[in-house]
Amino acid sequence: MTLLLQEDADTLPSVCWRRLVPAEQTVARLRPLLPLFGITRVANVTGLDSIGIPVVMVNRPNSRALAVSQGKGTTIAAAKASALMESVESWHAERPTLLLLPGSYEDLRYSRNLVDPDLLPRTARSTYTPYTQTLWAEGQGLMSGKGVWVPYEMVHTNYTLPLPTGHGCFQASSNGLASGNHRLEAVIHGLCEVIERDATTLWRLLPEEAQEETRVDLETVADPACRDLLARFARAGVEVGVWDCTSDLGVPTFLCRIIQADGGLGATIRPAVGAGTHLVREIALSRALTEAAQSRLTFISGARDDLSREDYQHFLSPEQQAAWLRRIRHGAPVRDFNTVPTWSGRSLRGDLDSLLDRLARVGTTDAVAVDLTRPELGIPVVRVIVPGLEGVDSSADYLLGARGRKVRGC
Repeated sequence: MTLLLQEDADTLPSVCWRRLVPAEQTVARLRPLLPLFGITRVANVTGLDSIGIPVVMVNRPNSRALAVSQGKGTTIAAAKASALMESVESWHAERPTLLLLPGSYEDLRYSRNLVDPDLLPRTARSTYTPYTQTLWAEGQGLMSGKGVWVPYEMVHTNYTLPLPTGHGCFQASSNGLASGNHRLEAVIHGLCEVIERDATTLWRLLPEEAQEETRVDLETVADPACRDLLARFARAGVEVGVWDCTSDLGVPTFLCRIIQADGGLGATIRPAVGAGTHLVREIALSRALTEAAQSRLTFISGARDDLSREDYQHFLSPEQQAAWLRRIRHGAPVRDFNTVPTWSGRSLRGDLDSLLDRLARVGTTDAVAVDLTRPELGIPVVRVIVPGLEGVDSSADYLLGARGRKVRGC
C-alpha cells in the first residue's frame, strides 16, 4: 500500500486543485490503513451548518496531540481526503523515526550544518540560549540540497509528558507539517502553509486603515468554484469579507472573515476566519473560503479539544458580534481580485521552483524539509521549516522576527 506515484511528477494531470490523483483515489488508498493509525471515525459534519460547504472530521482518540482532525473542500471526497491526510500526517509527526542529535548550538555548530536559531520563531517564554541542551533532527535544504539540522521541537507533535530535552525553546506547532500523494505535493503544501502564516502575521501588524486598503471586491471574482462557495454563504445568510494578505513573496494569500447576518441565529454561532495560500490565486481564495466554513463548523460541532469555554464566551459576546459585522459591512472593497499575482505553471516541480525563487528574492538562504515518511507505509509526510519567516502569532507573547519588526517599524 503506497501513495507514492511516478518520481518525476513533471506534469500535472487534469485533476482539480493541482493534485496528482483524484480525492476519491486518495481516500480509497488510505481506507485499509485507518486501524493502524487509530482512526475510529470519519464523520461528515457538513449538515450541522446551513452553509453546505463540505467539512469532514476524523477521530483518533489515542492521539498524542489533538484527537480530532478536520478537512474541507468543494466536494465531500475532497473534504474527506483533507481530513484523513491531516490525521495521518499528525500520526507520523507524533512518532518520528529520526536520528536525533543531542547538544547545544554552541556544542554542535562547528561540526554540523545547523539552522540559525535566531531565525526561528519563539515566544517570550523561550528558554533558548546558545548553550541550552536540546535535540536536533536532520532535514534537507530545498535550496542547497545539503543536510541541515533543525530543533526537534519544531519537527514532532508528541506533546505527552515528559517532553523531550530542550522543549520550550522554539515555537511548537503543526505549522509546515504536510502530506501528499507525492513528496513534491507534501513539500509544496508545507511551504504554502509556512508562507501563509508569515503573510497573515505581517498583515495583522498593519494599521487598520492599511488593512482596509487590501479588501477584495468579491464581485471581481469570476472563478466558478469560488463563485459557488460565495453563493452558498449568501444563501445561508452569512456575510463574507476577504482581504488580500499577499506578502513581498508574491504568493497569493487571502484572509476570509464570515459572520451570520441575522442577529437571532448569529448570536449562537461565533464569527469565523479562514486563510489560504497557493501560487494560483483561485486556489488560494478557495482555501480561505472553505477554511472559514470549517472553522465555523468546528465551533458548532464542539469537536475540537483545544477550544475553551472562554473562547466561546468571547466570540459570542454582543460586542464581538457587532465588531465583526461592522468590519465586514462597512469596509469598502477596493482591490480587484484579478490584480492579485497568480501562476500558470503546469508541473509540481515548477511550482516548487517558483516558491523557492520567491523566497530567495527576499533573502531566504534555505528552506528545510524533514522527511517523516514511513517506508513501510509509503505516505509522503514532511515538516517544512523556513528560517526567517514569521511564525504563528496566535499567542500574546509571540516574539516578532526581523520581518515583523520591519513592518511594525521597530
